[in-house]
Amino acid sequence: MPDDVARSSPGRPLVLHHLSDRRIAAMLGLGFSSGIPFLLVYVTQSAWLSEARVPIGILGLMSELTLAYKFKFLWAPFLDRYDAPVLARWLGRRRGWIVASQIGVMLTLAGVAFGDPAHWLAWTVVFSLALGFAGATQDVVIDGWRITVAPPERQALMSSVAEVGWRVGNLAAGAGALYLADAYGWRAAYLCMAVLMAPGMIAALMAPEPDSDKNAAHEHAGFVETVIAPIRDLVARLGPMALPILLMVAGFRMPGYVSSAMAIPLFKSLHYSNTDIATVTKLFGFGVALGGTFLASFVVPRIGMMASLVVGTVFGSASHLALAYLAVHGGDGGGAFWTFAVAVSIDSFAYAFASIVLITYMSSLTASAHAASQYALLTSLCALPGSLLAGASGFVIEDLGFAWFFVGTSLIGVPVAALCWYVWHAHARTDARAAA
Repeated sequence: MPDDVARSSPGRPLVLHHLSDRRIAAMLGLGFSSGIPFLLVYVTQSAWLSEARVPIGILGLMSELTLAYKFKFLWAPFLDRYDAPVLARWLGRRRGWIVASQIGVMLTLAGVAFGDPAHWLAWTVVFSLALGFAGATQDVVIDGWRITVAPPERQALMSSVAEVGWRVGNLAAGAGALYLADAYGWRAAYLCMAVLMAPGMIAALMAPEPDSDKNAAHEHAGFVETVIAPIRDLVARLGPMALPILLMVAGFRMPGYVSSAMAIPLFKSLHYSNTDIATVTKLFGFGVALGGTFLASFVVPRIGMMASLVVGTVFGSASHLALAYLAVHGGDGGGAFWTFAVAVSIDSFAYAFASIVLITYMSSLTASAHAASQYALLTSLCALPGSLLAGASGFVIEDLGFAWFFVGTSLIGVPVAALCWYVWHAHARTDARAAA
């Protein structure tokens, strides 16, 4: 849609100005559908698995079901270069892939719903892996659509709207699914989540087609070149700092990924109900996370990107000590509800702050020609090490207990903070030499 459509008369409310742009309204719906699948692959599902008496060691291994989100960079370049079967003819390349991935999410959610992890865990594993693949694909193609459908001056607004939609979808998949599970059972909860994908599909059908899709190239490079080209470009632009920067990205959220895999099993071990967990982590946590997001957007421009990275990794890692305290003093269910609420709020606030800092930094590293592929690569690199370590988290807890486990995840942040400090000062030396 032309930019002059987004501009309207001076007397018209600003919100209506933005909503008159089909891209903005579509981005809200697409952000919502993007926020639904991830928690349902493992995090929310871990409450179901705990109720099904899945052993804690196997429960930790089940966190690897989200691996598709960490390896999405492998197929992201092909989504940039190839059309979706059948759907692309009517919707274009990116919207065709969006709708195809959404159909995949709905079908796999229904598959998980008809499983029974207490008696047939393999069914749940297979459909959860498929759900992770469909959800990760949806994320990649929505990012690609967002980047190509709007000019650079509209990207900040598009990203903000996408974040709002994502958080609402995340709230539905977290609190909504837990409330429904308490009231009607897990099958009904997952089927309702499948139905909630409908607004995102409608948004994709109503969204404008990017100009790049109207003139999409159909000459495709070979398999190896398609995958390697975005990586080669990124490494070349980072130069000698490529290795420390990529290591920093890989380690930045490692403590958070390891910790989050065992958060809900901790809450269930303390006998909090699904309703209590949903109220604290999702409803109350929704506002807390927004607070962390707003604080990050305020802090980064004032102290700088690199200083914010150091603060983010220290704050994010140290917050796990609140969960260690909860493991010792959490009491039995509602008896220590406010201890539960405060500990989780500290962790959620720090996680949101650190995440926004990292997203801002990773976005600054991408090139416009490979934006979707390189952003998928960086987010995969960010998530993979922590997710692999999370697979062993249940066995660590069997030996050490929850309290020492969360103390250990906080200590992981020490070498990561040191690496952030090194990259910060290496940048400063490079800038000084350039100025000289």
